[in-house]
This record gives sequence, structure tokens and C-alpha cells, in this order.
Amino acid sequence: MARTLYLANPYGFSRQLKAGPLIEIQKALESLGIEVWEPFERNNQIDFSEPGWAYGVGQADMRDVRDSDATFAVVNGCPPDEGVMVELGMAIAWGKPTFLFRDDFRRCTDSETYPLNLMLFTGMPKSNWENYWYSSVSEISDPGKALVRWLQGKPN
Repeated sequence: MARTLYLANPYGFSRQLKAGPLIEIQKALESLGIEVWEPFERNNQIDFSEPGWAYGVGQADMRDVRDSDATFAVVNGCPPDEGVMVELGMAIAWGKPTFLFRDDFRRCTDSETYPLNLMLFTGMPKSNWENYWYSSVSEISDPGKALVRWLQGKPN
């Protein structure tokens, strides 16, 4: 049975981003044999014309973060999308492996070590956290990086 990966991302809010970068990242992840749970795709079953739809979306996303094996989060922007940050925080709190994708070159932190808020790295090891950090789609399949090693059951 394939491992499941929650793909926390803000790209589903834009037709262009959904048709471009989101599909590219999703295909790269799926090529590794992972079952990708993309929230915008999975929430298409919710009736957005019904009152209370927002609560249903939030609950569905929370369930998916909890029930998935790991979270791969797109953390572009300064600051990154607040929904993605909440999803990532839940994954860290539940002890899920977390992997960060950022091809945005801007730094958003005062930390001398981390390119984003230090709390985003609390679910990673102190040393070699860079193995959990992806700055291009081509890195997703890198056998030396944490995602492939996790899939192979190897220590990082």
C-alpha cells in the first residue's frame, strides 16, 4: 500500500497556479509512488453553495493532515500562506514527517540558520534539516534527500 502525503499548498486558489506549478509538484511526488492528497482536489466534493461550507473544508483538511503519513508543504511567499502554516503546524504537532518546498528566493526570518520562521523546522532534525528542504521540483526525486529516504525506510 502506498504511503499518503498531504500536499499543503495555496496554489488551488489560482487557475494558473493550479494548472502549472501544482500539477508539476503533484506529478513529481506521484512519480515516487506516493498517494498525494491534494486538498483542493479532495474538497471538490463539498457543496460551496451550502451555508457552513468553510467549516466543512477546514474539518476535511484537518482530517487529511491527521490521517496522512506525512506532509509536503509549499511555503512560498513572505509570509507563506496562513492555511498552509496551520496545516504544517498540525502535522508537526502530530509528529508527522514534514517536508518543505520553496522556490521563492526571499528570506522571511531573523534567524541566521533558517530561511523561514524557525517554528517550521521544529519537525525536522537539528542537523541536516536541509535534506527536508526542496527548492526545485527536480529535487523531489533526489535519493539523497529526506523524502525519498523516508519512502525507502532509511534513516535521514
